[in-house]
Amino acid sequence: MNLNGKYASGILLTFVLLAAAMLYIFPIVNMMTGTAEITSEKFFYSRMVLWLVAIIVFLYSLVIERQRFLLWKEKPYSVLFYIGAVVSLYFICLFGGAFLNALVKISTHEKTSIQLMRLALIFKNNYPLIIITCLTAGVVEELLMRGYMQPRIEKIYSNQYFGILIPAVLFGILHSTYGTVGQVLVPFFIGAVFAVFYKRYSNIKILIICHFMYDFVSLMVMNFINVKHLSVL
Repeated sequence: MNLNGKYASGILLTFVLLAAAMLYIFPIVNMMTGTAEITSEKFFYSRMVLWLVAIIVFLYSLVIERQRFLLWKEKPYSVLFYIGAVVSLYFICLFGGAFLNALVKISTHEKTSIQLMRLALIFKNNYPLIIITCLTAGVVEELLMRGYMQPRIEKIYSNQYFGILIPAVLFGILHSTYGTVGQVLVPFFIGAVFAVFYKRYSNIKILIICHFMYDFVSLMVMNFINVKHLSVL
């Protein structure tokens, strides 16, 4: 198998493992436990599964591909650049995501995700779970979707736009577990914005920090508002 074939297999492996972890972990756990209730313990274990996926893909890159996990060398920047980039990305994602979410609700009259309402209950005042969830999303999702997949897809197709678009589409699909159109389009938008930034500046750490901050602020706001008002998010 040539290197492009190994890249393609790695990308497929990554998406299949992420899909299994993000879309099917709760049905599998519910079947094993005989209960359908989402608990903080179940959600914690699901985050640990995501870390396991990251470890498997990391080992695949080293053992099978015999390549660095991050094909693009990290570019160093000043502290001021980090701060400016994180704040800029955050507000682009915040306002862009809010606009898309509002557009979907106006055009489809889509109701708030039932899954999101259930999660809001287990996150209520559970600050360790909030931190673990945000760290997992920031580190694992950015390392796999942008750090691992994006440069390899670009190499396979010799097209930077495919490298940006395909991971963003997959990123949106992986969030379809929430059961709403908005919860797919907004992650797609954020994934595209992050991918463009990564292509331009080649710094995964900034994306990890911004992803963590975006999720952390969202969960903290969700923690302090009434569940019935979640649609504002």
